[in-house]
Formats: sequence, C-alpha cells, structure tokens
Amino acid sequence: MSLNSKTALVTGATAGIGRAIAKQLAAEGAEVIIHGRNAVRAEEVVTEITNAGGSARFIGADLADPLDVQKLARLAGDVDILINNAGVYQFLPTSEMTADGFALHMNLNTLAPYILVRELAPGMAQRGYGSIVNISTLAAGVATTGTGMYAASKAALETLTRVWAAEYARLGVRVNAVAPGPTRSSGTDQMDPATVKAIADTTALGRIAEPEEIAEAVVFLASPKASYITGVVLEAAGGRRALAD
Repeated sequence: MSLNSKTALVTGATAGIGRAIAKQLAAEGAEVIIHGRNAVRAEEVVTEITNAGGSARFIGADLADPLDVQKLARLAGDVDILINNAGVYQFLPTSEMTADGFALHMNLNTLAPYILVRELAPGMAQRGYGSIVNISTLAAGVATTGTGMYAASKAALETLTRVWAAEYARLGVRVNAVAPGPTRSSGTDQMDPATVKAIADTTALGRIAEPEEIAEAVVFLASPKASYITGVVLEAAGGRRALAD
C-alpha cells in the first residue's frame, strides 16, 4: 500500500486505461478522484473501488471548457498525484481535418492538462511532494497516417512533460508520461478479429495491450518506487518489430 494518505486525480477514469489506473491507485491505498462526464459510469467505478475496500469520489467536468477545468482543480483540492489521461482522438487525413477538430484535440489533450498542472502543481510543491503522469501515445513519436491532430496534441504534451519536470524537479514534484501502443478498448472490441490481429502484428510482442498493463506502468511512475525518475516518456507499446520482420 505505497500510496496510503495520498490523493490522486485521474481524468477520464470511467473507462479503459483511466478506469484501470484509478482501480490500481486505489488498490495501492490512494484516495482516488474519478473524473468523467458520464456520472453513471463514474459511480460504477466508485462502487467497484469502495467494494474492494478503497476510497473514491466523483467530480464531473467538461475538459474542453477551460473554465470547467479550473473548476475541477478547485473542487479536487489538495492533490498529490495527477494522472492526465482524458483525451480525444479522431483519425483523418490532413485534407479532411477541420479547424474546430484541431482545436478540440489541442484543448482536451494539451490545454486541459496544462491548466490542471498550473493549478495543482504549486500546491504539490508547497507540500514538498507530488507526482504527475501524462498519458501520451506511440503515435506522438511514430508517424502514422491519419493521426495528425491526435499526434500533434500528444507530442505537445510530451514536450510539456519535460518542461514541467525541469521546472518542478527541485520542489519535490516529478513529472513523467506513458506512451501506450495499441490497447484493448470498447473500440477494439467492436473490430473484426482480422483488424485486431493486423494491429497486434505491428508490435514485437504480437498482441495488443490490456488496459491493466498500461495502468501498471502509470502507477509505477506515480509511486515512490519511481522516486528517481522524472522527465521520462515511457513507451508501453509492446516493442517495435525489426525492419526485416
């Protein structure tokens, strides 16, 4: 129970990777603030955590609205661990992207984490302890057709990760990121098996990740076990195939 007495805020914690992260943080003893927009799903996660002996509560917010992001930070109060997981992804060729779509990706995937760090990191520094983990994507470092808006917003988040790590390193606050590869989700569950296999075959391990596997990496970086790690983007993507494969 390495996170006893710590409070963690997980954005986008009602499904997928965010849900798995929230449950693992709670299992390590943290009081978890579940963020999401769907109150029904959020309460399901809260119930799962409390039934397992953990502690959790829900705060709703629209992260596309900067004022709502500030409200989330205010309602969360003193936070020791911040997991910037919520995001949006729409895959389109550049010729079909729109200004509104690009702005939505930047607002949700980059601006919202920036506001939360701006609002919450000073309190962490004042208390002398904090850990921030941003969820990026393999696509931020590997050019993939159709991912322009998504990859650009996450690449910006990775740069901010390194900047924040440098700014807060001597104030007791660590900042890292995890870049998942293909991961099982409600979207992959609706794909035909051949498509899922084709995606899995792009990895060295030959399979897609389970959300819990990505959560393990995130919780490690958030915990005192990673006390000498900051400014790192940890790729959790199943490895890359050799060119000859």
